[in-house]
Amino acid sequence: MSDRYAVIGNPIAQSKSPLIHSAFAQVTGQDIDYGKLLAPLGEFASTVDAFRASGGRGMNVTAPFKLDAFAYATDLAPSAQMAGAVNAMKFEGNKVFAENFDGVGLVRDLVHNLQCPLQGRRVLILGAGGATRGALLPLLAEQPAELVIVNRTVAKAQELATLAHQHQSGQVPVQGMGYEAVQGVFDVVLNASSSSLSAELPPLPASVFGAGCMAYDLTYGKGLTPFLKLAQQAGVTRLADGVGMLAEQAAEAFAWWRGVRPNTAAVIQKLTVPLV
Repeated sequence: MSDRYAVIGNPIAQSKSPLIHSAFAQVTGQDIDYGKLLAPLGEFASTVDAFRASGGRGMNVTAPFKLDAFAYATDLAPSAQMAGAVNAMKFEGNKVFAENFDGVGLVRDLVHNLQCPLQGRRVLILGAGGATRGALLPLLAEQPAELVIVNRTVAKAQELATLAHQHQSGQVPVQGMGYEAVQGVFDVVLNASSSSLSAELPPLPASVFGAGCMAYDLTYGKGLTPFLKLAQQAGVTRLADGVGMLAEQAAEAFAWWRGVRPNTAAVIQKLTVPLV
């Protein structure tokens, strides 16, 4: 019997996780069966209970259940506690271990795949939701010169800045502000807002993009989003979407479950949609 894993969400038909994890299993020689689970809204816990009862070993968690998974877990890793959300679970007896690998996946894609070091750089991140919250500690661990969080609701950005100061091990300056207050140029600009999901342009001045800047949209498969178009029109040549982040967070979960970390290059190449 293959060890069973799944991704749970609603909707779930669009998920690339089975493709990714099947490819990882093939290259690492791991015998797993990885499927998709559509959980009815309000029935997350009962759906997971049934999966565990049938021998399921672990799960990836996607929208809208990352908060449900946070509540369901018995043992939350610091990454999940900081994010306030869970994107991977591992079942061992009565224990439900929970992680959030989104932030470390983002940083690994930037630093290793895209050769974009963060140390000593000015980093701007758009949005103050779960994606930004989950990325804070991995970003700060890279020791940027400064991290600025911008959001339409200024109080939310300021709240995350305070949280970052409380939990970081170093002394990286972190500020939270509204879009209209952003000043200066940045080396790395990350769009973690929901704007690209609705094809909206965040109210960002084009002047934030510095020479040699990396503009990175955490959404993937959307081609040239309004955010990336703005960056391109401002002269930015280093553009990326979140396909590498998707593959890297999946590789982290796979390694956590199976004890071996797969190479992600082939998966990233397979899933990449040209930014045009």
